[in-house]
Amino acid sequence: MDVNIDVINAGTGYGGVAEKLLHNNMNVSSLRTNAVLTYDEWKDIDTVVLQEAHRRLGGVNDLIERGLVRTGGGLGSTVLQWQDASDTDDAEVNMDGVSRSAKDRQEFDTNYLPLPIIHRDFGFSIREIEASRNTTASQPLDLSMAEEASRKVAEKAESILFTGLSTYSMGSNGGIIYGYTDHPDRNTQTLSQNWDASGKTGQEILTDVITAKQALINDRHYGPFMLYIPTAYESVLDDEFSTQYPRSIRSRLLELEGLQGIKVSDFLTANNIVMVSMQSTVVRMVEGLPLTTVQWETEGGMQVNFKVMTIMVPQIRSTQANRSGIVHIS
Repeated sequence: MDVNIDVINAGTGYGGVAEKLLHNNMNVSSLRTNAVLTYDEWKDIDTVVLQEAHRRLGGVNDLIERGLVRTGGGLGSTVLQWQDASDTDDAEVNMDGVSRSAKDRQEFDTNYLPLPIIHRDFGFSIREIEASRNTTASQPLDLSMAEEASRKVAEKAESILFTGLSTYSMGSNGGIIYGYTDHPDRNTQTLSQNWDASGKTGQEILTDVITAKQALINDRHYGPFMLYIPTAYESVLDDEFSTQYPRSIRSRLLELEGLQGIKVSDFLTANNIVMVSMQSTVVRMVEGLPLTTVQWETEGGMQVNFKVMTIMVPQIRSTQANRSGIVHIS
């Protein structure tokens, strides 16, 4: 089952969830009050949802753990507006500081980023809930659907970080959700040979990574760096670097100054590698709504529905001179 991505804006929405939110000033807590579930039942669902999401949020968690997060305006904000600025002349150096320095003005461009909701639904009948409370029946709620919904939402957020979501845009001002591998200003690098090719050596892989790192430095991004590789390259990096260096290729790469980690992403297609300078001027996660689960009833209260939802969108940034802290190797 696929995940859904929706936008509620202009004071309008569709469905019971949207209507309740609009009547409660977009406060998501309104979907958890006067709920059918007990405190312990909610705790069980929230635990499953958060644990499963954490397992699937690799690249996203790298941003969160480094504080590369911008808190959005909640459900009531459907777009983030920000500006980038041009560079200015260098500072002047003299002995008395009396002479006037240049007063050139920065030029600002306005950019827009859509903030859609990522969500997935599941539910129980009221009979299933009541049966789970019957101690003699010993039939606890099957939370596999909650786990699946959380996994789907987390995977969509992770996928957007790496591949973007060009289907959502904001007008003619370039308001598109880009990812690591489709941002127009990213640095690109061509592999002379795939890393899993039979003739590829550890030294050649090291050279590829050093070249990518230098491209970031040339664009004035100095790390720390993260390297993301596709699934097929995981075992490649476990191979011995060389007979003269009897350790793994991974170990040799991690000796590079500034390279903090190497992670596998199953959202990178075959033979695509990404190196990122982990700075807020390069990328940050816009979190309009933390991952949460809400509930509402239908069918006269006989069906209890749940929605795992979040607003979590990557903001990939570059300068007006098109300098980027991302290298896409393919």
